[in-house]
This record gives sequence, structure tokens and C-alpha cells, in this order.
Amino acid sequence: MKIPNVKCAVVPQSKVVDYLLSRTHPVGRHKAEFFESFGFSNENWKTLAEVLQSHPQKHEVFRHTPSPYGMRYLVDGIILAPDGRQPMLRSVWFVDSEDEAEIPRFVSAYPIKRSKDDERT
Repeated sequence: MKIPNVKCAVVPQSKVVDYLLSRTHPVGRHKAEFFESFGFSNENWKTLAEVLQSHPQKHEVFRHTPSPYGMRYLVDGIILAPDGRQPMLRSVWFVDSEDEAEIPRFVSAYPIKRSKDDERT
């Protein structure tokens, strides 16, 4: 299963620059270390935004859960990093129930361990 309207997925600059690649964000600073270790940077934030935007297009939804405000989607799969490595990532998306266009909006991303099946590919 794919996220509805996955080709319209939105990854705001602020989520990438001020959160995932921020060394001062209380939660994001650990994520910044991870992403920077694979060659992502604030100077080229659009590269990470494009990778994140394509992530749910390339991989299936791992889990989806309803909330009073909409549907939350988790997507697991590898990404291609600027340094050529392929870390495993979970991206989190939200589709607001009040949004008639059902545009998926990026919430977060973080590394996950590869399963045995992933290591064979």
C-alpha cells in the first residue's frame, strides 16, 4: 500500500533545515549527526528533501494509524545517500482529515536497522 496522493507529498524546507539537519534542535540534533554522516548538509538541504519526498514513492507503507485529525503513515526503506551508501530509514507522514486534497505532509525521519531480508539486497 502507498500513501494516498504520494506524488503530491510535501517536505517543507523548515523540517529539513531547522529539524533534521539542525545541530541545535533538542530532538533533531541526533538526526543531524546521522544525516551528515552520509553526506547530507544544510548547504544542499534540497538533496535530502528530494530523497525524503521520493521515499514513500519507492517503498510501501509499513503501518498506518488513525488520529482524530487524520491518518499517520510510516514508511520503511533504504535511501541513496550522497556518499553512495544506502541507509535504512523510516519516514513519517500525515494526511489531515480536513484536507480535501489529501496532501501527504512530511513529519519526521529516523534511521532503523535493516532486517535480514534487507541485507540480502
